[in-house]
Amino acid sequence: MEELKKIAGIKAAEYVKDGMTVGLGTGSTAYYFVEEIGRRVQEEGLQIVGVTTSSGTTAQAENLGIPLKSVDEVDSIDVTVDGADEVDPNFNGIKGGGGALLMEKVVAVPTKDYIWVVDESKLVDTLGAFKLPVEVVQYGAERLFREFEKKGYKPSFREYDGVRFVTDMKNFIIDLDLGAISDPVAFGSKLDHQVGLVEHGLFCGMVNRVIVAGKDGVRILENHA
Repeated sequence: MEELKKIAGIKAAEYVKDGMTVGLGTGSTAYYFVEEIGRRVQEEGLQIVGVTTSSGTTAQAENLGIPLKSVDEVDSIDVTVDGADEVDPNFNGIKGGGGALLMEKVVAVPTKDYIWVVDESKLVDTLGAFKLPVEVVQYGAERLFREFEKKGYKPSFREYDGVRFVTDMKNFIIDLDLGAISDPVAFGSKLDHQVGLVEHGLFCGMVNRVIVAGKDGVRILENHA
């Protein structure tokens, strides 16, 4: 599996050219993309500026000598490469398994060429088997949690070692165990209007191409919509 992720990450780096502003994703597959960009900066003199999607990716990029700017310092991003937890045939996806969904979406919006790198196990017919992460402000989080329970969303606060996870933006994540999301666009729109919810992990119709690594090699799915 790790080898597949590495192949996909290195393939995605081929879309990066001199002079670009590049969104650097978060997660196990995006990690290999960032490593490859770092190698090209060091060995080939690649001239790019990176915009990161998490504190973890910032630390990785700094260690590799990739020049960075904050998203506030750029008007647009040429290409962003990130992972995804699930992708359906309509190029809708669930992201946020790594806890960086808010920053990932902020970077995705001004991106001209948005690319996901995944292994073939992430391709699904219907989203929702992977729990949908929603980022919520700490104030009122318990009340929001109870509201999700009433709606049958089977919520759980994300925790590590019994301690509630706090995102880089100092929010909590509630994971919704929905089973299947029949209309991700409509459900995402519904969540957009939920007060106290900062962002959700449904990325609908945003991605331009998906690089899929499988046992038969790498294939590229293009979203022409």
